[in-house]
Amino acid sequence: MYLLRNATLNDLEDLYELSSKVTFINLPHNKKLIEQKIVKSEKSFKSPSKDLSENYYIFVLEDYKSKKVVGVSMIHAQHGTEDEPHFFLRVSQERKYSETINTGFTHGKLKLGLDTDGPTEIGGLVIHPEYRGTGEKLGKQISFVRFLYMAIHPKRFKKEIHSELMPPFDQEGKAPLWEAIGRKFMSMEYDEADILSRNNKEFILNLFPSENIYMTLLPMEARNAVGKVGNDTLPVKAMLEKVGFKYINEVDPFDGGPHYRCDLKEIKPIKNRVLKETKFSDKLENARPYLLELKSNEYDFAAQLVEGVDREDALYLTPDYKNELTSNSKGRLHAIEL
Repeated sequence: MYLLRNATLNDLEDLYELSSKVTFINLPHNKKLIEQKIVKSEKSFKSPSKDLSENYYIFVLEDYKSKKVVGVSMIHAQHGTEDEPHFFLRVSQERKYSETINTGFTHGKLKLGLDTDGPTEIGGLVIHPEYRGTGEKLGKQISFVRFLYMAIHPKRFKKEIHSELMPPFDQEGKAPLWEAIGRKFMSMEYDEADILSRNNKEFILNLFPSENIYMTLLPMEARNAVGKVGNDTLPVKAMLEKVGFKYINEVDPFDGGPHYRCDLKEIKPIKNRVLKETKFSDKLENARPYLLELKSNEYDFAAQLVEGVDREDALYLTPDYKNELTSNSKGRLHAIEL
């Protein structure tokens, strides 16, 4: 059994260990920074700020038998403000034609843009390597739990939900677009610039090219990275597209990773969410997996994967769940189909 819930300071050691398994800016291998993120998350769950940009939500996947956190995902309620804009490269095309030589070309273009009233961003998805590919849909559980929380508390988030996907990197682990553009104008490593941009974006605005960048002038490897995702990210891309997210012709200005968006109310799990009592039945045909909200005294938010059938009067579960669900998880509960 696995429990999905909000992160607490008791998870610090597990999250620190998990951070050593990946190179991920949202989960840095720095115990102090992770602790600060957990504290901010706990505050957001208990008493979210009216300034949505201050609210960060960290969700964890706990192996209930070992009491070990094996997965994590995050929501930033607003990504992009006057002080910390959301930067992107707009991807477009321009047609050039000469009647004199009867020749024309269509050029891809990139142009820096920014948003000071940005959307809600989902990200920070990590699963412990030992728990991947188990057939239990653990990655999908820790990903979709964010949609369950947004279905319960839609007013805590912006109208649009945003996701940034990782592009393909070269054999040396470098971002081709950064090597073609960023390094030439900022004179620093990709990782260094990415970390700096989390707290200070002034250098992007003042050093990055502000006019059109014609992709024809870029190396082929850099052109091929724009708007594409790496092999490890293909399942995430497929999942987002399946629930309603679409590529918006914008990419990360550093690495060219694509940006996807969907209106909160149009995300399929949220749009089709269930709010019903739970009942139990010995005979359930064609049961489907659901993430079910739990009423917990220990956590600000908790959920569990169940198998059930959505009927007019209730969400029916097998009697097996009577012992698994917390005793106070009664009344009408939110659930989304996994």
